[in-house]
Amino acid sequence: MGHLGHLKEQYRELVTRLSASTVALPEPTDERAREGFREILEIMYTPEEAAIASRLPVAPATLHAIAKSVGVPEAELAPKLDAMCDKGVVVDLVSARSGETRYLLAPPVVGFFEFSMMRAKDSIPKKRMAEALHAYMHGDDTFAREVFGGETVLGRAMVHETALGHGAGETPDVLDWERATSVVSEATSHAVSLCYCRHEASHLGTACDAPQEVCLSLNGGAEFVIRRGFGRAITKQEALDIMVDARKHGLVQIADNVLERPTYICNCCGCCCGQLSAINEFDLRAVNPSGFLAASHPDHCVGCSKCARACPIAAIEMKPERLAGKRKSDLRAHVDVERCIGCGVCVDACRKDSMHVVRREHPTHVPKDAIEKSLRMALERGHLGDMLYQEATTRGVGFLGEALRALLALPAAKRALASEQVTSRFLKAALGRVKDPSA
Repeated sequence: MGHLGHLKEQYRELVTRLSASTVALPEPTDERAREGFREILEIMYTPEEAAIASRLPVAPATLHAIAKSVGVPEAELAPKLDAMCDKGVVVDLVSARSGETRYLLAPPVVGFFEFSMMRAKDSIPKKRMAEALHAYMHGDDTFAREVFGGETVLGRAMVHETALGHGAGETPDVLDWERATSVVSEATSHAVSLCYCRHEASHLGTACDAPQEVCLSLNGGAEFVIRRGFGRAITKQEALDIMVDARKHGLVQIADNVLERPTYICNCCGCCCGQLSAINEFDLRAVNPSGFLAASHPDHCVGCSKCARACPIAAIEMKPERLAGKRKSDLRAHVDVERCIGCGVCVDACRKDSMHVVRREHPTHVPKDAIEKSLRMALERGHLGDMLYQEATTRGVGFLGEALRALLALPAAKRALASEQVTSRFLKAALGRVKDPSA
């Protein structure tokens, strides 16, 4: 971060603080990307807000705890935090049981990047923000590698349920957490917002014709979105209808990469979506694949290429094949199984019952909950020590117990990496004593 000297002191401290989160805001090397980086900070935070944000604990904290950390009286701090929540740089979490409010510093993603473009109009200059975001995220791959360079990523692809049992393949068994309809139906709250990616692209003149109001927030995520006006409350049936319409538009459904209580489902296109763009532009494994793979039945394929053109990440190639008795080669669809994310968009595009999905032989791991996802992401990005120290300060031994249980459930190699990153002697000792259950 050699160029941070160009930033005001408050912003330098904020960037350092963000590096203790699951996703940091690293300074890029490309000059145009660096300018976007500086613009984002100045648009989203006043210098005073940056100073407050730099002192927020990693874990959700009460107004009282934050006031002590920041050194500002509660009565003076409360309206400032409220204004930061309205911009989406801070998230307020209201307990349904006690009514107590805790505040959490929003990471860049999923966080204030998305919130900045989820409304058509507010205090944020949309075109300027869109240009800054594009410069930062596409000028070079610094931020893309921070977000998507680890084994654990933010989102997981959900197979189109219309693709199951379609074509030549047999209907595979599907678990409830793999079905978008189940995830939506089990959610306690639902909201819809503008797609941040396509809204950004519209200000750049590059948006596609897919619908924009399709970004679904669920459970606690929906409650914040509704409370702060980043989207509107909808019924469960409205959410299911949006999912159906998105599938008809050939959009990829990407959910929060957890098994329990996911907070969102995005409906994504390969041209505007930041996650899919990271695959297309930087060849990163930016989306956790579903438990399925696309496959083509050669006897049914007529070489029309509809599947290849529909694939949002160019994982299908039409290759010539020689057939006996034919002077010209036929084209057949070939799936790159290393690249395929198992979304099923190609199956819906095929009109000849050739494309179908099959069970992935070695599915990738999906974290159980937000704690496991956060710990894994922090570990893989070298932030674990900062995260544990920050959270232990505000949440104490109870949190460390939860974190320790999640860390001990990791494979041996990841436990060793955690031990290297954390200097706490008791944690090192605990990790070292536990045998790998797979050994």
